[in-house]
Amino acid sequence: MEAVAMTTVQNLYEEYGKYTYHLCLKLTRNKEEAEDLMQDVWVKIVRYEGKIEKVDKMKAWITTICMNTFRDRYRKNVRRSKYVMNQPDTLDVPILDLVPSDTLTPGETIEKEDMQQIIQQKIGELDGIYRKTIELFYVSQYSLIEIADEMKVSIGTVKSRLFRAKKYLRELMQKDELLTDYVVQI
Repeated sequence: MEAVAMTTVQNLYEEYGKYTYHLCLKLTRNKEEAEDLMQDVWVKIVRYEGKIEKVDKMKAWITTICMNTFRDRYRKNVRRSKYVMNQPDTLDVPILDLVPSDTLTPGETIEKEDMQQIIQQKIGELDGIYRKTIELFYVSQYSLIEIADEMKVSIGTVKSRLFRAKKYLRELMQKDELLTDYVVQI
C-alpha cells in the first residue's frame, strides 16, 4: 500500500514538479526561497497522500497548496520581522512578552461578543432576500451554487444580492451613532 502511495506521489512530482517550481519562483522571486517553498509544498502533498485519489483537478489542488503555503510563510515572516527583528538592543522587557498572543483579552472578548450581537441585529433589519442570502452564505456556509439552487436564482443574482446586502449592512451600521468607533467610513 505504501509503495503504491509513493509511486503516486512520484508520478505527481514528475508531472507537476516543474510547474510547482515555476509557480514558487514566480511567488518568491528568489531561487533559494522558491526551492524552500517547493520543498514545503511537496512535504504537504506527501502528508495528504491519502486524499490524492479523491482529488478531481490535481493541478488546481497543487496550486492551492502552493499558494496557501506561500501565504503562511509570508505571514510568519511578517510577524517575525515585525515583532522580533525590529526590537531595539536595549530592551528591558523579555522578547516573548512583545509577541502578540492568539488569545483575546477579556476586554477584546467582550468587544467581539458585542460586535457579533450588533451585526446579528443589523442583519435582522435587512430585507428578507438580503438577510436570507447573507445567512446562507456566512452563517450556514453555503456555496454560491448551493444558495442559487436553494433560492432558485442564478449565481450572478446571488453575487449581486451578497454585494448589495453587505452594502446595505454597512450603511445601517454607519448610520448607527453607537457604532462610530467600530465602523470604518468609506
